[in-house]
Amino acid sequence: MLKRGPKSSAELATIGPAGIVTMRRPEPTPDMTQEQGEVWQSVVNRLPAEWFPAETLPMLAQYCRHVVSSRHVAQLIERAMADGEFDLDEYNRLLIMQEREGRAMSSLASRMRLTQQSSYDEKKAHRGKRVISEAAKLWEG
Repeated sequence: MLKRGPKSSAELATIGPAGIVTMRRPEPTPDMTQEQGEVWQSVVNRLPAEWFPAETLPMLAQYCRHVVSSRHVAQLIERAMADGEFDLDEYNRLLIMQEREGRAMSSLASRMRLTQQSSYDEKKAHRGKRVISEAAKLWEG
């Protein structure tokens, strides 16, 4: 019977002609900047080695690009706010750019199961049910 969830390191290790072989974490793509590569490493090192199969690596690269772009837009917004001559149209344009980057990051993070919403804790899963049932009892009495 198949087991659900990520595989353990023992399951990922295979014995071949060279001995035990384990999965390696993916490296940043060569076309990424150093800043994008740092985002890549922080994401990849936070999760199990098998989390990113080869077919998701382009999506992870794009996620890293959006994170860095979002930071740059945030810096532009800070500069625009500190500038003596505040241009409302420019500020609005930057906020639209920031929202677009945020949506792209959110979408990619959800698809790769990087968000808190994607994580599941069985202990916390039943909390909402208890609160509802206790609230119902308060109204009954």
